[in-house]
Amino acid sequence: MAIEFADAQNNGYSMNYEISQKFFFDAAHTLKREVEADSSLRIHGHTYQTEVSLSGQPDAVTGMVRDLGLVREAIAQVRTKLDHHMLDDVPGLGPATLENLCAFIWRELLPSVPGLSAVRVWRESVGDSCTLRA
Repeated sequence: MAIEFADAQNNGYSMNYEISQKFFFDAAHTLKREVEADSSLRIHGHTYQTEVSLSGQPDAVTGMVRDLGLVREAIAQVRTKLDHHMLDDVPGLGPATLENLCAFIWRELLPSVPGLSAVRVWRESVGDSCTLRA
């Protein structure tokens, strides 16, 4: 039996759903910076928060844009490459900036997460964040 969606879709509105899954990882790195140069070059670590978003229309049978269980499985594979690692040594990451972390996570998830629309990485302790959107 097909699921009936909100009347708004039937009244000429273009509706798009966005679902997301959050995860975190702890990692160390160094970083060459113009400010805080001495402390950034020393090995230091952060807890990184991450949110992965997908957008699209719900499947008529399941009612889901994407099964979040499948998204969690894909995230678990990426998380193992980052969590409790020295980010300087992660192949394909480059310097451990928030921008590079977003791009790395995006590239890793894209083959198995159709509808990927955004990756956000932030460090709650200092308020820094970066969002990469399709």
